[in-house]
Amino acid sequence: MDLNLDAAELNACVACALCLPHCPTYRVTGIDTYSPRGRVALMRAVQDGGAPLTDEIVDSFETCVQCRGCEPACPSGVPFGRLIATTRERLVEEGYKPQWKLRTALRGLGHHEVLLAGSSALGVAQKLRLVPSSLPLPKRIPVRRTSLEPSGDDVHLFTGCVMDAWQRDVHGAVKRVLEACGFGVSPTGSTPACCGALHEHAGMAGGASDFAQSVVYALDDEKPILVDSAGCGATMKNYGELLGTDRAHEFSKRVFDIHEFVAEHIDALPTVTPLDLRVAVQDPCHLRHVQKAHMSVRTVLRPFVRELVELDDDGLCCGAGGAYSLVQPELSSLIRDRKTAVINESAPDLLASANPGCSLHLQQVGHDVVHPMELVDRALGA
Repeated sequence: MDLNLDAAELNACVACALCLPHCPTYRVTGIDTYSPRGRVALMRAVQDGGAPLTDEIVDSFETCVQCRGCEPACPSGVPFGRLIATTRERLVEEGYKPQWKLRTALRGLGHHEVLLAGSSALGVAQKLRLVPSSLPLPKRIPVRRTSLEPSGDDVHLFTGCVMDAWQRDVHGAVKRVLEACGFGVSPTGSTPACCGALHEHAGMAGGASDFAQSVVYALDDEKPILVDSAGCGATMKNYGELLGTDRAHEFSKRVFDIHEFVAEHIDALPTVTPLDLRVAVQDPCHLRHVQKAHMSVRTVLRPFVRELVELDDDGLCCGAGGAYSLVQPELSSLIRDRKTAVINESAPDLLASANPGCSLHLQQVGHDVVHPMELVDRALGA
């Protein structure tokens, strides 16, 4: 079976094993087919060796978190993220559809008002204790949300889908910090509704492309597009490759993680008394390994908290992986347990994480997690 993988990229892997310590699924299982080199070997076996797509091979591909922590560790520069994304896409084309619960969850992301209404109803049900606490949901789903009004048109603030439904307070904090830097902010609101990141991760390339086209056309100007969700930002920076058009490539050049942008304008913020907090920084994989913008989080946070703590795990994945915790709950929990052990060793007052999935996943086991820009906003407000 042809997986549509580039032969040179596939054969760049020399099975040196340097990726193994950086792969969360290998770390918790010790099984080689749950490692990057093992998965590449299976890709070769299917594409070049004619191996059938057995349940074991499909399981190997579907259990990848797609954290891409293996890429910085690889001396041969294997583009594993592209290989696994293309493989997952081919699985969907061959009829290996994502789990029904993921397909159901993704179906509403393009209908923003329906998503907000459904989320509010879920919040009411949660208050009535009708929602199992074991589900990967916020502990307090908002029933009402503060409106985000534009304050100018210097920059776009991409508000997205799930984050707008569950963490609009983060958007509000980001907007206030940008305004303190001197920028007028235009929140994107319901148009466009979703960036397509979760669809792309699930191998649903058609849905991802449709959302990408919608975003590119909706924000068709020259203004910077600022994103406060690491997963969304990584996907939007990749629209050029996803859509393959000049327009999409030009669009992606205008996309910045919020910390990248604020770090460039940090001198515009007033000097204030730092918050008396010892804060551990949890790097979302798509900010550290894909966007490579994680150091900007430190630049932005450092003037506003008493102490920053680095977790001693070289940025190992927390196990959230977009919707990974929904479709692979056992592996996701095992990966999170490793992260939790490292966090507990550091004993911070709280965690700062720039991705909603990571925040929700870690909050499920009792960690106090905030978005870095919320701390900046809190310090400025104080």
